Amino acid sequence: MDIYCPKCEWEPPSQARWSCKCGHAWHTFDTHGRCPECGHVWRETQCLACHRWSPHHDWYHDLPPVDLDEVEEGETVEAYA
Repeated sequence: MDIYCPKCEWEPPSQARWSCKCGHAWHTFDTHGRCPECGHVWRETQCLACHRWSPHHDWYHDLPPVDLDEVEEGETVEAYA
């Protein structure tokens, strides 16, 4: 799976960590943007290199488009599974 920033093409290494509003830090692409601590789904992800925000699904460059309006928190996004 090709995962990289849609703005600067930075590829997140396995040791990269993002922080949730609950304070938990984890690799967001291991869980497709869902915090494993509180379950919050991050629809946008900030690049740790260029610091710009992009829709989380735009980071996955080999998946079909996802209609995020149909995805609710607590559900699994089958396109990412």
